[in-house]
Amino acid sequence: MDMHTVVVGTSGTTAEDVVAVARHGARVELSAAAVEALAAARLIVDALAAKPEPVYGVSTGFGALASRHISPELRAQLQRNIVRSHAAGMGPRVEREVVRALMFLRLKTVASGHTGVRPEVAQTMADVLNAGITPVVHEYGSLGCSGDLAPLSHCALTLMGEGDAEGPDGTVRPAGELLAAHGITPVELREKEGLALLNGTDGMLGMLVMALADLKNLYTSADITAALSLEALLGTDKVLAPELHAIRPHPGQGVSADNMLRVLAGSGLTGHHQDDAPRVQDAYSVRCAPQVNGAGRDTLDHAAVVAGRELASSVDNPVVLPDGRVESNGNFHGAPVAYVLDFLAIVAADLGSICERRTDRLLDKNRSHGLPPFLADDAGVDSGLMIAQYTQAALVSEMKRLAVPASADSIPSSAMQEDHVSMGWSAARKLRTAVDNLARIVAVELYAATRAVEIRAAQGLTPAPASQAAVAALRAAGAEGPGPDRFLAPDLAAADTFVREGRLVAAVEPVTGPLA
Repeated sequence: MDMHTVVVGTSGTTAEDVVAVARHGARVELSAAAVEALAAARLIVDALAAKPEPVYGVSTGFGALASRHISPELRAQLQRNIVRSHAAGMGPRVEREVVRALMFLRLKTVASGHTGVRPEVAQTMADVLNAGITPVVHEYGSLGCSGDLAPLSHCALTLMGEGDAEGPDGTVRPAGELLAAHGITPVELREKEGLALLNGTDGMLGMLVMALADLKNLYTSADITAALSLEALLGTDKVLAPELHAIRPHPGQGVSADNMLRVLAGSGLTGHHQDDAPRVQDAYSVRCAPQVNGAGRDTLDHAAVVAGRELASSVDNPVVLPDGRVESNGNFHGAPVAYVLDFLAIVAADLGSICERRTDRLLDKNRSHGLPPFLADDAGVDSGLMIAQYTQAALVSEMKRLAVPASADSIPSSAMQEDHVSMGWSAARKLRTAVDNLARIVAVELYAATRAVEIRAAQGLTPAPASQAAVAALRAAGAEGPGPDRFLAPDLAAADTFVREGRLVAAVEPVTGPLA
């Protein structure tokens, strides 16, 4: 477990801290300012609870039942009941890192002092994270409005010592047993606290933050594989010249072109257009790689801006304002996050599509400019990478289906009180699948392009130093080079891990310098 400590204050958190807690087990502490803000906001809620006038979330029911005034003796039961009844998820368990991000981001909002939750509840949330206890959260149950209700409810249930959770050893046990084993006292919820633990965009936001981290690596990796494919196809690097991209100044386009140009520096394979198979121009999938990769990069930047705003937000309903008012609002609506989650699925699908087109070109003897059919050792006896491209094509096809936006849908709930929802959780879930698939697609292009580069080297041409570094590192990772047919799935799996873990980028950067 990472011993790095993340201190949660009153003003939000960073994407880096989310990843540290969710993926690397960083410890969580509440700042003194956060504890003070929590206590101050709680005084306001307690004062309102003592008044005869109904206040939503404090002394009323919820959603379509908000018109009922709840007497003081029933309010603790009300808060327990909302957690129990809303913990209604179904389907497969959600990944541990997603649940940890969900809990941490809810704690971030609670610590802002705008929710009215007592300091001891926030401390219990931190204690559960630090103990490595992960509530069992299910795939289905959030509409992305009024927050990620069912997923957050399963987390709140664990704080109460109810339901099931996974311990640090990976074993699922009753939550009460796990809390007791780690010396954590279950919380007894008071006015507004149950509602405050459920009402946020934390699940979809956590998945957005982690997708952005993964996609940053994959976009840099795809710039590298595009350069390797251009090189293997004896393409020209003149289309990567900075002056060409300066006259169409989309930032990502220039970044991708620069990455590719640095990978290709010193290549003896580029610029052979007028050799045995004259070409005026390379195909779009080769020539337009910076434009496609770059547009995706710009979309990532926009999504990061939205994520940053949400990370700085306090999402709850009602909220405690600095002047002491407790006001209902609609800030829990997931639309801003849902839209960018869908945007990212679209650009990921397009990046996967252009990668696959270059792979197919490398394998087609009629378009590869002198490479053997399917990069096979003895074509006809050997099938080479024919079916690797089939697998890649199947992944691309699924990516296109995943690119259909979830946020364009809405389905009414809560007796038409919640009559327009974001479906942001669904957008996030399908984006996670898309990101996984994109890593595999980039890995197949890498595997094909490195084999093609090695074949070119055997033909007497000298690959770029960065290309040679990529080939050597991939081979050392267990993905073998050209030769007779063999069991291919282990090689592709090795390439997938190599790309997913950022090792492709790490392999070339000692030659190219840091890539963006």
